[in-house]
Amino acid sequence: MRWLITNRNLTASGFGTEQASLTYWTLKESGLPLSNMSSWQQQSAGSFKQALIRAADQFPNPYGLAPERQKHVSLFVHGYNVDWTSAMRTYGDLASALVDGPDSLGELISFDWPSKGSLLGYLPDRAEARKTGDDLSEVLSELYDWMAAKQIQTKIDTANACKAKTSIIAHSMGNYVLQYAMDAVWTRKNQPLLVSLLQEVLMVAADVDNDLFKSGETVGHGSGEGLANLAYRITALYTGRDNVLGASAGLKHFGKRRLGRAGLDLSYPVPDNVWQIDCSTLLDAAVDGMAIHSEYFNPKETRSYALLRGILEGNDRSVLIARGLVPGAIPRTQGLAAAQLPANA
Repeated sequence: MRWLITNRNLTASGFGTEQASLTYWTLKESGLPLSNMSSWQQQSAGSFKQALIRAADQFPNPYGLAPERQKHVSLFVHGYNVDWTSAMRTYGDLASALVDGPDSLGELISFDWPSKGSLLGYLPDRAEARKTGDDLSEVLSELYDWMAAKQIQTKIDTANACKAKTSIIAHSMGNYVLQYAMDAVWTRKNQPLLVSLLQEVLMVAADVDNDLFKSGETVGHGSGEGLANLAYRITALYTGRDNVLGASAGLKHFGKRRLGRAGLDLSYPVPDNVWQIDCSTLLDAAVDGMAIHSEYFNPKETRSYALLRGILEGNDRSVLIARGLVPGAIPRTQGLAAAQLPANA
C-alpha cells in the first residue's frame, strides 16, 4: 500500500508548489506511477486514519515476537530542492526496499511538502518548512492521542495492544520540519516524560544545527528536546562530503555547522538515546559532493539500505556494529564506537 499526506496545493495538472491545507491520499491500485496525480485517490482525514488502522491491525501480535520482527508505521519527510516527481521517486524507492515483500517492515507514509525544487528556492523553502512543521505537528499530535488511548485500552485488555511501532525517516530540511513539529507536540502535550511517540528517528543528511541536542538530559527550552524526549532512539547519518549542506551553512550564517555534514557537536552532553554514524565511506566514493546529499536513498546503495533497515528493526548499536552495518565503527574502551565520535577523534 502507498500512503500520502501532503500540504501542496492542488492544480489542474497535479500537486503544486504552494502550501495549502493538509490532504490525505491512497494509491488507487498497486503498481500505478506515484508521480501521476491520477494514480491517487483522495481520502478524508478520518477515512485515511481508519484505513491505516486496518492495515496496521493486520500486523502480527507483538507479544512473543522478536523486536526486530515487529512492524512499523513510518513517515518519510523529504528535504528541500525536491519537486513532486523527485519526492515520489525517493518515496517509491524507500517503500519498495523497506515495506514490500516478505521482509516488509510495515507501512510507509510520504509526508510531502511544497519544496520549491531549485537551489534558488533555498530560503523560501526554509520558510515553507517552518509552516509545514505546524502541519506535521497536527499529524503527530493525532498520533500521540491515539497511542495514549491505546495504552489505556491495553491496561484493560492486552488484546488491545498496538501492533505497530512508529518511526520517521527525515531527509535534509525535512529534519527542520520534524524538529519544529516535535517541539510543538512536546509543548502542547505538557512535556510528557517516559513517553515514546516514535520508536526510531533517522535524521539523514539533516539540515539543522549540529548542537540541536545540547540540552542533554535536562528539561528546559532547548530546540531539540521534543525530539529527544518523544523518541526512543535518534540516529543521525552524516558525511563531510556533503557539499549541499556546506552551501546551506553559508547561506544561513547562523554560526553553527550542519548536523548532516559535521555530525553532532559533542562538546555538549548529548542525550543517551541520540547517536550518529559517519557515512563517508559507506556511500559510493565516485559520487560528487552535491549528489551525495541524496545518495543515501539511491537503490544502488545496498549498504545504505541495509543500514536503514537495521536501524528501523531496532537492533542495538552494538549489534549494528558487530554486523558490519556501521562503517568504520571500532568499539572503544570507554564504551563508545567510532561512529559516535567526531571525525577528528
